[in-house]
Amino acid sequence: MKKGLSFFRTIQARLTIIYVLLILVAMQLIGVYFVSSMKNSLTENFTKDLKARAEMLSILTADKLGSEAGTADEETAVESLRGMVNNLYINGAEIQVLDASGKIITTSVPSQNDYVGQRNTQTVVSRALQGISDNEEYIIADDNVRKKVVAKPVLSGDKVVGAIYIAADMKDLYATMSRINSVFLSGLLLALALTAVLCVILAHTITHPIKEMTRHATALAEGRFNRKMPEFGNDEIGQLSQAFNYMTGRLREALSQNEEEKEKLASILTNMSDGVVATDESGVVILMNTRAAHMLGSEGPLPEGAPLDELLGLNHEQSGSLAEGNAQSAMIHLSPMGGGDPNIVRVTFTPIHRREGGGIAGTIAVLQDVTEQENLEESRREFVANVSHELRTPLTTIKSYVEALDDGALDDPQLAVRFVGVIRNETERMIRLVTDLLHLSRLDSKESSLRIQQTDISEMLEDVADRFSFQIRQKRIHISTVVHKDVASAWLDRDQIDQVLGNLVSNALKYTPEGGTISLQAVKSEDGMLAISVRDSGIGIPKKDIERIFERFYRVDKARSRNMGGTGLGLSIAREIVKAHGGSISLQSELNEGSLVTFTLPLHQQRGSEG
Repeated sequence: MKKGLSFFRTIQARLTIIYVLLILVAMQLIGVYFVSSMKNSLTENFTKDLKARAEMLSILTADKLGSEAGTADEETAVESLRGMVNNLYINGAEIQVLDASGKIITTSVPSQNDYVGQRNTQTVVSRALQGISDNEEYIIADDNVRKKVVAKPVLSGDKVVGAIYIAADMKDLYATMSRINSVFLSGLLLALALTAVLCVILAHTITHPIKEMTRHATALAEGRFNRKMPEFGNDEIGQLSQAFNYMTGRLREALSQNEEEKEKLASILTNMSDGVVATDESGVVILMNTRAAHMLGSEGPLPEGAPLDELLGLNHEQSGSLAEGNAQSAMIHLSPMGGGDPNIVRVTFTPIHRREGGGIAGTIAVLQDVTEQENLEESRREFVANVSHELRTPLTTIKSYVEALDDGALDDPQLAVRFVGVIRNETERMIRLVTDLLHLSRLDSKESSLRIQQTDISEMLEDVADRFSFQIRQKRIHISTVVHKDVASAWLDRDQIDQVLGNLVSNALKYTPEGGTISLQAVKSEDGMLAISVRDSGIGIPKKDIERIFERFYRVDKARSRNMGGTGLGLSIAREIVKAHGGSISLQSELNEGSLVTFTLPLHQQRGSEG
């Protein structure tokens, strides 16, 4: 039932019904006009024929009624008139000849002979006896048959001597009209049937392309852009098909370009070093890249509906500014995923404004990890403070002794010599400090190029031990060197590594008591690199200081280290030199049990020179 109803809602059914109704209305109008015209024409012809016969009969009977009146035998006249009437036979018609008084003289219908001699009192007869020629009317007989009545006066000269009365049955005329109506109705039905068939075919030529377009539009909505719409000729529907195919191609290109842009954006967001978080107008997070998730400590997917201010831990004032779109940036501390000290993150907020109607459609928050930058700034501040402090101490000492010499100590030779010696020592200490600072500066700025050459490791370690032989004998320290045969030589900058070994051995001598031991060893590490270690049996380093021991100006015992002539930069310089070679340095120590410093270097030549 529903399927049948749905068919009548289709364009094809509507077009068919419209065309059939148009044809039906047109045929009805034509039929009414045609049948009416045909009926009028037949009736008019029928009437004209009756009038012509009546006129002819009135002429024929005029002489007889006029010449024999009162003279001829009455029966002879009647017989003559009856023969004349019978010769003028009209199918289904009654012909009466009336005298001047309206009496029936003769009739063509034998069954009506009983009325002979009686008066015909019909109106048309009265009018005819009065000399009126045009007399006609319609009557319905006793058997319900419609008849046409015509009466004509019979004139003899100017005198009315009688009348001719003809009452013709119209049954044949109406039978003819009925046959004509039947033929017309059959033609109408046949025309409607053919029209319906042609309308279905015509409507199909219109609806078929529309159905095809509907199927292609559905496929297009489902993302199948490879289908092409067939072109139906060069008419409007064909042009629509061409436009549809053009639209499909442009849409495919636009979506392809959109997907490419989306993939690019996703790739950019994924590989950005900064975190990006997007929210809707209510401040709920709708997008977050991997970097932001890592910075916020979220390993899995972000919980749906998480507010940005809670996610970032913003205070009430910052949350209010964010909701109003006035927030610009904020510094927050976030705990890393692996634990440890909180990271310092700068968050920059950018509101997204609507194009129409104003208002804020959302917010983009960019998270930048500035922990290293802040630590670098802190290190720079500490470095400046340490340099200032390290330089101020010898300068203050020099100034004090110079003032003392100026105040009269110069006149005391023994005292002056001692003061000059102190001034010399402090000056040399400042020179060493400035030299180390310049060396570190060159290493930081990559200005110090490495002169890589193949070096005998055993010879290098022996030279370092010989360099400190005087101090070793003074403190009665036993020093040993061990070089494994698989690391007999390596590619390195001999001068730079000599400085590293010199710093390490110098520190070992400073903090190793008399009678202690120092050992130098070179082996091949598990990763195939040269590993050189310096072990001593000195006082060791507390665990809390091991992590910072390679920082610049960091000293475990500041007063003692300074008194021993150290600048606090030796291990920092050693680390930078080793890093420049592509290696690493580490320290292991136990308090009062000695220390072990190990640094690794490439065994084979990697490049001619490095900056």
